[in-house]
Amino acid sequence: MTEAEPSPSLLQPIVAGVLSAVVGFASTFAIVLHGYTVVGATPAQAAGGLLMLCLAQGALAIWLSTRWRMPITLAWSTPGSALLAATGALQGGFAAATGAFLVAAALIVVAGLWRPFGRAVAAIPTALASAMLAGILFEICLAPVRASAAMPGLALPVILAWALAWRFARLYAVPVAVLAAAIMVLVATPLPPGMALSITWPEFIWPQFSLGAAIGLGVPLFLVTMASQNVPGLAVMHAHGYRPDPGPIFTLTGLASAAIAFFGAHAVNLAAITAALCAGKDSHPDPAKRWVASVAGGVGYWVLGLGAGIAAAFIAAAPPLVIQTVAGLALLATLGGALTSAASEERNRLPAMLTFVTTASGLSIMGIGAAFWGLVAGGALMLLDRARA
Repeated sequence: MTEAEPSPSLLQPIVAGVLSAVVGFASTFAIVLHGYTVVGATPAQAAGGLLMLCLAQGALAIWLSTRWRMPITLAWSTPGSALLAATGALQGGFAAATGAFLVAAALIVVAGLWRPFGRAVAAIPTALASAMLAGILFEICLAPVRASAAMPGLALPVILAWALAWRFARLYAVPVAVLAAAIMVLVATPLPPGMALSITWPEFIWPQFSLGAAIGLGVPLFLVTMASQNVPGLAVMHAHGYRPDPGPIFTLTGLASAAIAFFGAHAVNLAAITAALCAGKDSHPDPAKRWVASVAGGVGYWVLGLGAGIAAAFIAAAPPLVIQTVAGLALLATLGGALTSAASEERNRLPAMLTFVTTASGLSIMGIGAAFWGLVAGGALMLLDRARA
C-alpha cells in the first residue's frame, strides 16, 4: 500500500464478522434445535439452549479476540447436534442429556489443562474419528431423499433452491435453503399466533448423570467436537498465519460449555468454515486488524440469539421432514469430507468402514449409543491388524 492510497476502513472486517455470524446461524440453527428436540427438549428448552450458545460463543469470541488481537471465531458443535439427533431419546429425558453435556465439557477442560490427555485424543486415528462422524451424519443426510418421496411439494422446492444457490453462490446455499423452507412452511402450515413477538429465555435444568448417557453421548460429543471443530478450527487459523495457544482456548470453551449445559446447551468450540471469513484477507488486508471481524461476529451472535424463541416456534410448527431436509442438505458436505478422510488410507479403510456402519446402525447396548460402539469395533479391528503385522 502506497502513502497515496487510503487506509482500508474498519467497516470491512465488521461486515465480514456480521456475515460470518449470519451464515453460521442460518446454516445450522435448524440442526441444533432438531437435535435438542430429539433428545427430549421442549421447544422452550431448545430455544433457551440455542440462546445460551449464542451468548456464550459471542462473549468468548469478543474477549479472546480483543485480548490476543487475533480473529478467534467460535461456533457451536454442529456435528455434536447431529450426534444428538442420531442418539435419540435418553432414559431420563433432556436432564440426562444435560448431564452428558457436562461430561463432554469436563473432558474438553481436561484436554486444555492436561497436555498428555490432549495429545492422546489427537492420536485417535483420523480414519476412525472421521468414520464415526460419517456414521452420525448418515441418517440425517438421508432426510432430503426421504422427504422428496413423502412430501415432494414441500421438499423439492427446498432442494432445488439449495442446488441453484450451491451452483452460483455456495456460501449462501444453506441459508437459501432455510429461506425456501420458511416460505414453503408459511404457505402450507398454520403458525402459532403471536410467534413473531415471542422471546424465550433460558430454563435452568438440573442434570441427571448415568453411565449410559456419559459413555454413549458425552464421550462421543467430546470426540466429535475436538476432531471435527477444534482441530480444523486451529488448522484454519494456522493457514492464515495465526498461532493461538490451544490450551487456554480448550479450557475456556470447556468451562463455558459446562456453564451453559445447566440451561440445556451443548458444546461451544472453535469455528472452522466461518473462521475463514474472519481470518482471511477478504476480512481486511492487514492481518493485525482482522480480529475486529471476530468481535463483530460475536456481537452478531448476541443479536441473533434473541430470535431463538421465534426460530424454535417455527421449527415446532413445521413438518419434521422439512426441517430434517434442511439439516441433511447442510451436512452433506461434512459427510462427504468425513467419508473421504475415513477411506483415504487403504490399510485403515476396513476398520473405518466397520466404524461407519456400526455407528450408522443405531446400535444401542446397555444404554450406550452406537457412536461409542463404532469406535470400539473399528479400533478392535485396527488393533487386530497391527497385532497380526
